[in-house]
Amino acid sequence: QRPSKKTEMVNYGNVNHPSAEVIQAIKGTCEKISSDPSEVIPDADVIVLCMPVHQYRNALNRLAPYINRTKKDVFVGTIYGQAGFNWMVHEIERNYRLENVVTFASGLIPWICRTMKYGELGANYGTKAVNVAAVTPHNKFDQLKEIFFDDITTRWHGGKGVFHQACSFLSLTLSVDNQIVHPGRCYGLWKRYNQGKFGTSEDDIPFFYKDFDDVSAECMRLLDADYSRVRDAVRKAFPERDFKYMLDYLTLERVSHNSKNVNIKDSLKNSEQLALIKTPTMKLDDGTYCLNTECRFFTDDIPYGVLIARWVGQELGVNTPYIDEVIEWAGSIRGEKFLKDGKIDLDYCLQDIGKTGVPPAYGINDVKDILD
Repeated sequence: QRPSKKTEMVNYGNVNHPSAEVIQAIKGTCEKISSDPSEVIPDADVIVLCMPVHQYRNALNRLAPYINRTKKDVFVGTIYGQAGFNWMVHEIERNYRLENVVTFASGLIPWICRTMKYGELGANYGTKAVNVAAVTPHNKFDQLKEIFFDDITTRWHGGKGVFHQACSFLSLTLSVDNQIVHPGRCYGLWKRYNQGKFGTSEDDIPFFYKDFDDVSAECMRLLDADYSRVRDAVRKAFPERDFKYMLDYLTLERVSHNSKNVNIKDSLKNSEQLALIKTPTMKLDDGTYCLNTECRFFTDDIPYGVLIARWVGQELGVNTPYIDEVIEWAGSIRGEKFLKDGKIDLDYCLQDIGKTGVPPAYGINDVKDILD
């Protein structure tokens, strides 16, 4: 679909959704649907996770016992590689003695898309101009591109969205999109709107991107500046890697979308693909709509986003003052204490499986071991 500038709702496929020009309708049939991994995983050649980041580890441990060990290769990956996905997969390889797994992750979700009706109808607003993925073993990239990557982008989008190979999963983990967009915007909304309280009418709720403001843009800029210092330290620590696709926000945005945006605010505020997305909210007892601090912007992008950058920075001697501020702010409203005495509190972060995605959660205690 191509987004329309109209604001009324239209009916398509018996579902009302924001007006859009339908370029192509694609129908398919799922051969098997199950919530039981034993019914669908053993025959799978390619296993793809499409879910919130903080659920990856749980899902991998559910499906690992049923991965077919007799196949030469079983490709296990995710459509969004934010949080050291290779660390998670290597964990199940060790625990379940899997020797035929090829791990992959797309750097960014290859398209902008939305669920119109759960399990029945989705809308795809187009692929990114350039997509990036990490694969290990590295020499399996071309095979995966042929059997999977091309099928989810170029085949349906007129040759657009070709996948390129990143030198490391760390490039995906420390490139910044959701990791700073979501926390930065939420922190900005918290600052601007009376601790994230918007009013009693749905019309009072700002659009997450279309109403992007200077306060949120500055929060994002400061987060990205901290990430840049961490990225610079990583390049210095691992000079043998080119880290071509380990990018700051605006550079990543220009590469992915072939855009010419020169500032953070305009890149989000003027995006037609993102224009209809509203801020996640919950309704208080007095009828006020407020920022939903239980959404994945908090459960994914703090413990599986900025906290990972904080650990890498800490191990490489990099100060990250604004990342610290955002972690402390989010923790204060969610009852979480990820930092203690100026360092990551590993006793707290590791007390529950899946609580955070910092490398020690997977037994990686030395920064030199974070590369695939």
